[in-house]
Amino acid sequence: MRTALLIASKDLKERVRDRSVFIYGILAPLGLAFIFSFVFGPIESAMFHATYAVVNEDDGPIATAFLEVLEGLEDEGIATIVEVGSAEEAEDQVARGSDAFGQGEGEQASAAFLIPAGLSEGLLAGAGGEITVIGGAGTQLASQVAYSVAQGFAAEVGAVEVAVRTALAHGAAADPESVAALADAATHTQLPVTVADISADTRQLKQTTYLAAGMSVFFLFFTVSFGVSGLLEERKVGTLYRLLAAPIDRRSIILGKAITSFVLGIVSMTVLVVATTLLLDADWGNPLGVALLVVAVVISAMGILGVVASTARTQAQAENFQAIISLVLAFLGGTFFSVSQVGGWLDRLSLITPHAWFLRGLADLQAGDVVAVCPSVAALLVFGIVTGVVAWPFMRKAVER
Repeated sequence: MRTALLIASKDLKERVRDRSVFIYGILAPLGLAFIFSFVFGPIESAMFHATYAVVNEDDGPIATAFLEVLEGLEDEGIATIVEVGSAEEAEDQVARGSDAFGQGEGEQASAAFLIPAGLSEGLLAGAGGEITVIGGAGTQLASQVAYSVAQGFAAEVGAVEVAVRTALAHGAAADPESVAALADAATHTQLPVTVADISADTRQLKQTTYLAAGMSVFFLFFTVSFGVSGLLEERKVGTLYRLLAAPIDRRSIILGKAITSFVLGIVSMTVLVVATTLLLDADWGNPLGVALLVVAVVISAMGILGVVASTARTQAQAENFQAIISLVLAFLGGTFFSVSQVGGWLDRLSLITPHAWFLRGLADLQAGDVVAVCPSVAALLVFGIVTGVVAWPFMRKAVER
C-alpha cells in the first residue's frame, strides 16, 4: 500500500505541475456552467405575465364573481387587469398586443374578456350565458390561459347550478333566500377528490444546478482519465520499465494509478460543488447525499475509462477513445439537456450511462431524503465494479509485459 501511495503522490505532483488537470477539472466546467447559467438563467427566472382587457357590461353577481377571479390573478402577479369601455376598444388593444413587430401604438393587451349585459340574469334564470374571450395570434399562451380561466369559471358556475337544482328537486325550499343559501353552500363545498402533483416541486433540479452538475460530471471523465491512462504514459516515456524492474508488487502500480484517478475526481467534483454553490447559487441538496453520489460517480468513471485505457495500444489511441466515449455518454446521459423531456426510448437508453444516474440521484435528493439517492448510488457502483473487473486483467497484463 505504501508503494501505491508513493506512486499516486508522484503522479499527483506531476499533474499539479502540468496544470492541465486544473483546466479540465475546474476551470472548463466552472466556466461553461457560468456561461450556460448566464444564457439560460433568465429563461428559468422569467415569470409568465399577461395583460388582460375586460369589458364588463353586466353588474350582476355572476360578473362580480368573475371579476374577483381575475383580481386573484392580478394579486398573484400573473396578470394585469385593465377595464375598457367597449368590445371594439378591447379588440384594438389585443391586436396591438399581438403585433409581432411591436408597431402598434396605444394600450396593448394579451387577450380580452367580454362580459355581456344580462349574463347574471340569464344564468340565475336558467337561460344560460357566455363570456367571450378574444385572443391574438401573437399571444397564444396568454390567450390559452385566458380561455382556461373562463372555462374553469364556467365549469364552477355550472357545478353550483347543478347542485342547487338537485337540492330543489329533492324537496329543498324554493324561496329566494333558500336558493341563495344553497348556492353559497355549493360554492364553498370542498371537493371530495383532488389531484396533486408534488414531484416537480420536490424532485426537480433548478436550471442552474442542472447545468452545474451536468458540466461537472461531463468533465469528470476527462479528469479521471489522467490517472487511468497513466500506465500508457509511463510506457511511452520509459518509466514503466523502471517500475517493473524495481522490487515492488506490480499490483501496487495499478493501485497507485487508481488512487491518482480517485483523488483527482473527488477533488475536482468537490471544488465544483462548493464553487457553483457559492458563485452560482446552485442547490445540490443534502451534503451527505451529494458526497455519496460524487464518490459513486467517480468510481464509475474510473471503471469505464479503465477499460478503455487498458485495452488501447498507445496513449494517443486511449485518449481518442476516451474522448469519444466521454462525449457519447455525456450527450446520451443528458448533461447538456434533460433527456426526460424527450421521453420514449431515448429516456430509457440514457440509463446505460453514469451521467443519467448521477443527475437522477441529485434530482431525487431535492426531496431532502438521503435514502432517495440509494438506487442511483447503487447503479453507479455497479457501473464501476463491473467495468473495473473487466479492466483488471488487462491492467495486469499491461504491467507484466
